[in-house]
Amino acid sequence: MKLSVVATLYRSAPYIEDFYRRIRAASAAITDDVEIILVNDGSPDDSLERALALRAEDPQVTVLDLARNFGHHKAMVTGLAHADGDLVFLIDSDLEEPPELLAQFHGELSSGGWDIVYGVQASRKGGWFERLSGAAFFKLVELLSDTPPRNLITARLMTQDFVRALVAHQDRQAQLSYLTALTGFRQHAVQVEKLANSPTTYSFARKLDMALKQITTTSTRLLYLVLYLGGAISLLAVCVILYYLLRYLTHGVGVSGYTSLIMSIWFLGGVTLLALGVIGLYISSILVEVQRRPYTHLRAIYRTPRAAVAASEIAP
Repeated sequence: MKLSVVATLYRSAPYIEDFYRRIRAASAAITDDVEIILVNDGSPDDSLERALALRAEDPQVTVLDLARNFGHHKAMVTGLAHADGDLVFLIDSDLEEPPELLAQFHGELSSGGWDIVYGVQASRKGGWFERLSGAAFFKLVELLSDTPPRNLITARLMTQDFVRALVAHQDRQAQLSYLTALTGFRQHAVQVEKLANSPTTYSFARKLDMALKQITTTSTRLLYLVLYLGGAISLLAVCVILYYLLRYLTHGVGVSGYTSLIMSIWFLGGVTLLALGVIGLYISSILVEVQRRPYTHLRAIYRTPRAAVAASEIAP
């Protein structure tokens, strides 16, 4: 059995060596046939140089150097597309997710006959703002998404059949959590604790942007809410018109003043702009999807041929 370990690199220089040592130890308990794929997602530090140094010492290390920073999710999918192990373990390299989870996930996958075992946080890590913004992100996506994720972490162990089905999706903006749920197969969640070793790169603005992209590329629920809101406002307007008309016919009292008129214009104008904004987001997402641009670009692939790896393993 061959095991592929996939991890992305972005400002990961302080953690690479320790991550490599720990994931090596964790994978050795399962199989000797291992490939470690490190995807450099345009990291501004010396993560690439450190990864290449590891590869120079270990031919089972593969380094994928992306042409620029494409984002965490696209970097992960690119790494998965290059993994050919019977089992594929995806994990972040910053050690907030312990590499030792591999043994736990492998036991769950083997005993339960699952196609994917993934981690879910029991409670969110980090400071109050990070926890609050993260909870708000998942709550917003949960309310408006057709297939809501909940506190998923990156770490997951998958069969090759599941990985092939996962990377077959051609969505340009969908998040990995959504694609995982969409792929199907037999899935199993394991509750884990995630550490807080480094400041998050996901700011509130970035989380909000991710939430909007997640919703407008994976859900029609928001469009229905706008439709229902427009219908409710129209119904309310008809009721108000009938009320004032009836009052005028029965009591001769008309509507005086401009305050109600101005408030109505502002309210209806705001609702109109909201509806146009939602529709605009969907059109923007459609534009990105139909352009069919390459998912990522690779500057270089540093990989030792399979035969050379096998020869190095049997050499005295």
